[in-house]
Amino acid sequence: MGGPRRKLLKPATVATGALAGRWVESFVDYLRAECHLSDNTVSAYHRDIRRLYTWLAGRSVRQLTIQELADYASWLHERKLAPASIARHLASLRIFFRYLQLEGLLTENLAELLGSQKLWERVPHVLTPGMVERLLEAPRKGEPLWRRDRALLELLYATGCRASEISFLQLQDTHLDEGYCLCKGKGNKERLVPLGRRAIEAVRDYLKHDRPPSVAHRDPEPPWLLVSKRGLRLRRERIWELFKRYAAEVNISPDMSPHTLRHSFATHLLTGGADLRQVQEMLGHASIATTQIYTHVDPARLKKIHKQFHPRG
Repeated sequence: MGGPRRKLLKPATVATGALAGRWVESFVDYLRAECHLSDNTVSAYHRDIRRLYTWLAGRSVRQLTIQELADYASWLHERKLAPASIARHLASLRIFFRYLQLEGLLTENLAELLGSQKLWERVPHVLTPGMVERLLEAPRKGEPLWRRDRALLELLYATGCRASEISFLQLQDTHLDEGYCLCKGKGNKERLVPLGRRAIEAVRDYLKHDRPPSVAHRDPEPPWLLVSKRGLRLRRERIWELFKRYAAEVNISPDMSPHTLRHSFATHLLTGGADLRQVQEMLGHASIATTQIYTHVDPARLKKIHKQFHPRG
């Protein structure tokens, strides 16, 4: 009711180039002001719609047919995007077209006629405990900020947090004596995540040696736990770069990412006998159905459970 009004664009502005750019920016304003989506979600939808305009190559959105929208979905497939990414692109498209209807730029939302991308169940890539051990030991003594990088990798594996969550983790939310950290996930939902002994030791070492010189010239001191050499927040993109670097050094597939440590965290907990609900809580999944995919990763565990509890096991 009392929030900021979105920028209204007249149908005459539906065009390409700079005007199309203004149209997209107006959509972003709408997502923030009226849909109240998180910054990460808004950024993702913004990227998706920019990709739509790349595919349009100068064509008008108002003249698209349902067949052309289906061609767009096929084009996304050809880009080798993950099923979850394609599903989000189509969701972005539907919301974008709904917004255009609200502004009177479209009379109908043809995107609603597109079937939702089927998210077929896929077993996530997981590192073995031995591979994780090699990765966590990859930052070597004597290298610049090696203690920070080891703390970063230990935190990713110990908590199962996303790279963006680790990036925004604050010093005041990291309770080493108590052995947990307060993580803010999607939608700014907070959750407590335990920290293991190895992660606590790595973070203490980093706080003692690497962080002080990085923040010495910053006034006030930055609140972030992990910072760059210049004392700035360690960005999500930089976390990905560091992961890729150390993964390459220990011959781990370039297809792996920080999210692989999140998958490995969940899988190794379940393999060790952790309760699915507990893992769901630590990962911050809203639905246990999302967590259940990890039960398919280790067939040996399922066979063991079947043998233990089935009358004819």
